[in-house]
Amino acid sequence: MQASDIQCRVRELDHFVLTVTSIPETVRFYAQVLGMRGQQFEVADGSKRWALRFGQSKINLHQKGREFHPRAAQPTAGAADLCFLTDAPVAEWIRHLTIHGIPIEEGPVLRSGATGPITSLYVRDPDNNLIEIGVPIV
Repeated sequence: MQASDIQCRVRELDHFVLTVTSIPETVRFYAQVLGMRGQQFEVADGSKRWALRFGQSKINLHQKGREFHPRAAQPTAGAADLCFLTDAPVAEWIRHLTIHGIPIEEGPVLRSGATGPITSLYVRDPDNNLIEIGVPIV
């Protein structure tokens, strides 16, 4: 390995973009169901955009058909498969999802997360993206 190889590597994920059919419906789902915070922010050109904030990360939202440039080569609503970690017990998530009328597609099931084993539940967001809610097994 050369010295420049050590310096040129990514450290962490800052944000990613979801293309969605309805920004208000997406913000509602992620805020009410997953506890994220919808936030409108101003970009360098003065325009306003929407994001979902959680922990140290965010998800920028692009309205389908009105994506910002540069953008994905084929921006598509419903093509994502995402896993979010939580500290709340699985039983609480099952109760919470039931209260919000969100069907559990699969789970609880054991999976392998980025840092170790997790117990996961799978649900769908308003665009039919697959959302995995993972509880680390300690």
